[in-house]
Amino acid sequence: MKNDQETPERRRERMRQEELKRNPSGSMHGSGLADLVGSLGWKGTGLLILLILAGIILATIFF
Repeated sequence: MKNDQETPERRRERMRQEELKRNPSGSMHGSGLADLVGSLGWKGTGLLILLILAGIILATIFF
């Protein structure tokens, strides 16, 4: 892969940013899970899942 080619992740993010510029009211519905996961990447998503699971486990133990 050459350095001047965009990765699919960067291309999606660029297209999303362009869409938000063209249609700012489209984002008023709130960001979805896809936006969150897309911005975090796979490591951040895995960490988020682990934190949610740890929170659920701790909540069941103490409450």
